[in-house]
Amino acid sequence: MTASSPSASSLTYSRVLLKLSGEALLGGDRAFGIDETVLRNYAREVAAAVNAGADVAVVIGGGNIFRGVENAMQGMTRAHADYMGMLATMINAMALQDAFEQVDLVTRLQSSIKMEEIAEPFIRRRAIRHLEKGRVVIFGAGTGNPYFTTDTAAALRGLEIDADVILKGTRVDGVFTADPEQDPSAERFKQIHGREVIERDLRVMDKTALTLCQESRMPIIVFNMATTGNLHRVLKGETVGTRVHWDETRSAAERVPA
Repeated sequence: MTASSPSASSLTYSRVLLKLSGEALLGGDRAFGIDETVLRNYAREVAAAVNAGADVAVVIGGGNIFRGVENAMQGMTRAHADYMGMLATMINAMALQDAFEQVDLVTRLQSSIKMEEIAEPFIRRRAIRHLEKGRVVIFGAGTGNPYFTTDTAAALRGLEIDADVILKGTRVDGVFTADPEQDPSAERFKQIHGREVIERDLRVMDKTALTLCQESRMPIIVFNMATTGNLHRVLKGETVGTRVHWDETRSAAERVPA
């Protein structure tokens, strides 16, 4: 795979799909909205990755703006709520685009829903060409279909652009035996087989996304995006976060000692 810079040869992963949750943009104790400090930090992390030679594409959720599933449960039609959620992802995608461009990154925003005034339509070959030219591509509006999450969009787009790995940037340090924000005794996995993730219902990504990754043997790395330098460390192959793999010859799970 050809990356945008010769320095990419020093990276373990030269083309990545970075999945960020909308909730990750909240920062602090906010219940909704976008924290400008978080945006700036993300922009610096992505800029460092691009400067290191990586091709970076991003999928962002919309949970900080609108929770489609939760509202559907309150009586709203699920499909209608999901379309509203797609629009929320576009708000976050535009915020990311502006933050990236303020640190001199060249970006392209592509939408799965036609929005000519603010975004290109999603075209696979065009997205790949942007990446080859060193541009950061942001994919908004999920898959463009209701009943599919942005996790599934991330898996789908990652496969379509021939990414080496899907990176899930979160607020915690990886995949744990329990929610580390609720259970201080929870242990982190260094690596875990995707099948065990599904069986344990560890909620790394939804089952549709995991199935797509399983069929194509696409690895997933879950890491703390808020820790400065973590994204670059992941690209270099350092042991950061948790690697979800599909290799039957490796141990099912390895925990970090408490």
